Amino acid sequence: MLKNNDKAIKIAEYLLKIKAVKLEPKHPFTWASGWNSPIYCDNRISLSYPEVRDYIKTAFCELITKEFGMPDVIVGVATGGLPQGALVAQELNLPFIYVRSSAKSHGMGNMIEGHYQKGQKVVLIEDLISTGGSSIKGVEALKNEGLQILGLAAIFTYEFDLADSNFKTASCIAKTLSDYSTLIEVAIQNNYISVNDLESLQNWRKDPSKWNK
Repeated sequence: MLKNNDKAIKIAEYLLKIKAVKLEPKHPFTWASGWNSPIYCDNRISLSYPEVRDYIKTAFCELITKEFGMPDVIVGVATGGLPQGALVAQELNLPFIYVRSSAKSHGMGNMIEGHYQKGQKVVLIEDLISTGGSSIKGVEALKNEGLQILGLAAIFTYEFDLADSNFKTASCIAKTLSDYSTLIEVAIQNNYISVNDLESLQNWRKDPSKWNK
């Protein structure tokens, strides 16, 4: 069986191979926030590759049972966490619900969709952690409904200090299958980027709002 670090490496390799993650330090992307970024991550692409999808699903299940124990319900965080969460819930034979980014503007005005009961233990599933803002909105919505948060699991994190601070403030444990540091190491070893790009990539993670201004 692969060790945790081996799994992080394998997932980073997969994400780069299928181009779910693109690294362009010399031709940065612009995020909706206005930040310049040397990386673009779209983990939804992993769903189009059965081998990758299955590996991520299995890794999620192992991470959840090891770090949080068996929850009563799996919760997908809209939108990227919905398909991943449904796959995990199916594998663990658990109920699945999902939490919206904002309350529904019509009908019942729900923020949470699906059947659940107050006091149940839940684990949230995300595809990506950047600042943690959307995840924490979901955490708060679930807490307001009387659900017990065991933690959150995501495929990938940019490892921003702001995200760590936000999760700490929300009293929510967040675990990921892979991370930015591992991805950069794998990218250099497999010639996706050069060693000369390393300093710039590390500086972006430390202060993304001011990088390449």
